[in-house]
Amino acid sequence: MRSVELKHVANREGRLSSILKEDMAVSTGLMNRLKWQDKILVNGIPQHTDFPVKPGDVVSLPLDEPVPEYPPEAGELTILYEDDHILALDKPAGMLIHPSRATMTGTLANRVLAYYQETGQQSAFHPITRLDRDTFGIVLLAKNSHIHALLSAGELRKTYHALVCGGPKEEKGVIDAPIARRPLPSLLRYVNQEGKPSLTEYAVLARFDDFSKLALVPVTGRTHQLRVHCSYMGFPILGDPQYGSEESKLLSEKMGLTTQLLCAKQLEFTHPITGENRILTSKMSV
Repeated sequence: MRSVELKHVANREGRLSSILKEDMAVSTGLMNRLKWQDKILVNGIPQHTDFPVKPGDVVSLPLDEPVPEYPPEAGELTILYEDDHILALDKPAGMLIHPSRATMTGTLANRVLAYYQETGQQSAFHPITRLDRDTFGIVLLAKNSHIHALLSAGELRKTYHALVCGGPKEEKGVIDAPIARRPLPSLLRYVNQEGKPSLTEYAVLARFDDFSKLALVPVTGRTHQLRVHCSYMGFPILGDPQYGSEESKLLSEKMGLTTQLLCAKQLEFTHPITGENRILTSKMSV
């Protein structure tokens, strides 16, 4: 397994904690975890975070990841992009992103773990984007906790494609409707004025007799946001069993749909190491 190390040659004086946070963009959580393990090194020697760093000192720390408790499972992976820091995949419909107490197998994480072991990489699984079980398309993963923190702090522009029952009257628009969680034990959401502010941009890509194809951009990232917003506006996503209307469910049955037609189609972000603007496009479509 290839070890991963973050290294920086200091170009100024300062406390080690300042160099780590400001010059190396190390998260507070990672810094605290490694300092108690004596794994933050200056010129190869473990140091406390109040150590005075001088120009020319080499600050390094390992980015090794613990082996997950869930098992690796060989399976097909559609890799859209990969380098030493990130991995982008197409997730199929019907698959969970990550194991849970109830489900330790059959997830995307199980397949990624097998792939990492096969290719001699660390076994880290840090999803930057998450999809519902039945939503398909792009999932972006960081290969260690440092990259995860950098990507999470940056901006990601996500564009989804969906087939919806009927469609909006306007060709483009913004859905501005707060979303709240329904009372437990329900896991569903609904539009409620006491909920969290939620914004979705939409554009009509094509119109058909009974349905439309939309591009959806979640400005905010609420759970089930796109499904809730489309349903609230009167054009629910086809194949959606929870937020569909009677009309959309009948049309979905007529079309023989077995999953909701919502695809994470495009992802745009700035690479946390190279600074390059990246645009990834799913090979899947609605």
